[in-house]
Formats: sequence, structure tokens, C-alpha cells
Amino acid sequence: MIQISNLGHKIGGAQILHDITTSFPKGKLTALIGPNGAGKSTLLRLVGRLDPLQQGEITVAGHDVSRTPTEELARVMAILGQQTAIASRLRLSELVAFGRWPHHQGRPGADDRAKVAQALDAFALTPLANRFLDEVSGGQAQRAHIAMAFAQDTDWLLLDEPLNNLDMSHARALMARLRDLIDTQGRSVGLVVHEINYAAAWADHVIAMKDGRIMAEGFADDVLTEAVLSDLYDAPIAVGRHQGRPLVLHHA
Repeated sequence: MIQISNLGHKIGGAQILHDITTSFPKGKLTALIGPNGAGKSTLLRLVGRLDPLQQGEITVAGHDVSRTPTEELARVMAILGQQTAIASRLRLSELVAFGRWPHHQGRPGADDRAKVAQALDAFALTPLANRFLDEVSGGQAQRAHIAMAFAQDTDWLLLDEPLNNLDMSHARALMARLRDLIDTQGRSVGLVVHEINYAAAWADHVIAMKDGRIMAEGFADDVLTEAVLSDLYDAPIAVGRHQGRPLVLHHA
């Protein structure tokens, strides 16, 4: 479990998060939803220790994020933030291989190479493995960064808006891949997602945020309601049903 207690955070004097207390359940897909500026990415970055903790406590599978050595935490949790700028003269296979560093510390072995190959295959990147980052599309580069996090082979995988730049087919394939990791391997996933129908279709646990606070959390059926979503996004939103899951009708 990821446990978050009394978390507060400021940026430039502005309060971004207000006393957040919540948890991401183990073996589940937790989706963070909410309008721009809600604090979703900030929360995920703090969990992943991309930003220093100012107030409160975060533990990941019992590891205190503020005190656990980086190399130890990296074997428990992989995180992919929104900022993925990296040297363009890097082949996709080399980028994905960075995900194995916490395990081999510069001395990759057969198992590391196998994990990289599996990650490339899982995200349909094997034919592009020897291409440089500046030779592929934005969506292909995004899939390569996700594959790098996947190759890290951790119990927890945290992704900040991983569907950015992905077309419908690859976005759906990514969500299906994450679902498979959870259902067949017992992995745990937390992700920030803007298109809430992906949360409706795939998430086990939904956390709705607004103005740096948690407005609602729980099962998709409990959070993705007309009342909650209309208040969350300050717009009238209808919710239907499709194959036993909520279907959010927000385009018209």
C-alpha cells in the first residue's frame, strides 16, 4: 500500500496541496482525476520523490519516501513524470535499458537484457529498437519512456498522464497492459489521467482532486457520478453505463 498522511505542499508561496490523507491500495489501479491545477501531478511527484517532501508522511510498501535510500526505493517503485526530455541521440533500446539500472548498477546481465526485450515487445517497439528518439513520433517516444518504467520491474508503477501523445489504439493497449500487470502479476499502479472514461473503464480506485484537496475517493461507481463530477469540473456532466461500468458523457 502507498499511505499518504497530512501531506501539504507549497510552490512559490502558493499552497498547492492541503493536508492530503489517502492511500493507493496494493494490487489495484488507482486513478487520479480532476481539473487542471488540482494538484494531481504534484501529489504523484511527491510520492515518487521527484520533489522533496515539505509536510506530512508518505510510505510505499512500508518504505518511508523521505528516508529510504534511492537505490532501495527504485527497486520498489518506478515513476514516469510528464517531463521526459532526454538526449535525442539515444536509441529506444538504450532508453528502455535505463530502467534496469537500479538492478545492475552498470553491469547488465542476461536477465536485464531479457527484461528490456520484454518491455520493447510489450509496447510494440521492437521494430523501432535501434532508432534514435528524434527519429520517432511523439507517441512512439512516449511509449518508449513508459517501457523504460515497465522494464524497471517494480511492484509499484506510477505514471503521470501516460496517455499523452498516444492514439486511441495505443492508449487502450496501455491500459490493457496495466490491467494485465495487476491481474496476472499482482503489480500496483497509480496514474494521473485526464480522460476520465479511462478511469471509468479500467480503474479499481479513483481519487478525485480539486484545488489541492480530495473531493471524493473510492470505487469508480461511487466517485464517477453526475453529482460528484459536475461539482468537480464546474460543468453539468451526465453519466451513463456501458458493460457494467460508468460512461461519462462530457463532450456535449
